[in-house]
Amino acid sequence: MAETTVESAAASYRPLLFSIAYGMTGSVGDAEDLVQDAFLGMARAQRAGTVIDAPKAYLATAVTRLGINHLGSARVRRETYVGDWLPEPLVAYADGPDGPGGSPAEHAELTDALSMALLVLLEALSPMERAVFVLREVFGHAYPDIARTVGKSEANCRQIFARARRRIPADATAPLSRERRAEGAELARRFFTAADGGDLDALLGMLSPDVVFHGDGGGKAQAISRTVHDPHQTAALLVAGFRRLRTLGATLRPAQVNGAPGIVLYDTEGRVLSVVELHLVDGRIGAIHSLTNPDKLGHLGPVSDRGLLPRFR
Repeated sequence: MAETTVESAAASYRPLLFSIAYGMTGSVGDAEDLVQDAFLGMARAQRAGTVIDAPKAYLATAVTRLGINHLGSARVRRETYVGDWLPEPLVAYADGPDGPGGSPAEHAELTDALSMALLVLLEALSPMERAVFVLREVFGHAYPDIARTVGKSEANCRQIFARARRRIPADATAPLSRERRAEGAELARRFFTAADGGDLDALLGMLSPDVVFHGDGGGKAQAISRTVHDPHQTAALLVAGFRRLRTLGATLRPAQVNGAPGIVLYDTEGRVLSVVELHLVDGRIGAIHSLTNPDKLGHLGPVSDRGLLPRFR
């Protein structure tokens, strides 16, 4: 394949390849690196004389196998991670484009299916289970194709998927309908207005009794130190957090975060402070994911130092 053809393939295949890599890693930066490595590997193979008749399948296989290898080292790093680990957010702004080049969310396929809640659950799977599950459940690949991609038998892939399926609820991979998306956006608007106004009763009315609050500062930025499972504590944390944001002069921008309603918060200089995503369950908020770790926000623009712990400023 000529170089110009490779470049053309990069443009057409990149959203799919990025989505597979992101589903495997939960990291925007790592996903982009895996995709780039896959293209470089294909170019090297072609220079060595390998004829590649199906570049899309070749690249998808390369990205998946690179992702499986990557997860081995990533798991070791996450064992020493400070506090909750959350994936890097895919953000699409509700009020328009985010600037030249767009965001990773705009370059991904099936963003809605790669929710924060699902990616957190996928952390419990082995690298091979995660690969098979993502290819089958998120991208709908047939078992023969999955078997060729991961280098296992079709029967083995079915068994691997069944094991993973028992650990991942069926509704975790269901994308929001147009109606539910509109309802979610309105719920998020009322929710963040109540948090900003300190209205505890209104917040409690929108929180599920089983709500879970996750905060990811990575040991570098201010965040809750442990997962909160109580709606009253969650509401109180939100009110206190928004009170502090007002003192910082922070501004709020509505967004879709991994296909779910959320916001991006900015400081007075327009730098990213944090991203908050709301996971909806039966018309209420079942989980809140708040990211302040600067390492996971850099792809959204300049990151604020206002929320960093002193030694990282």
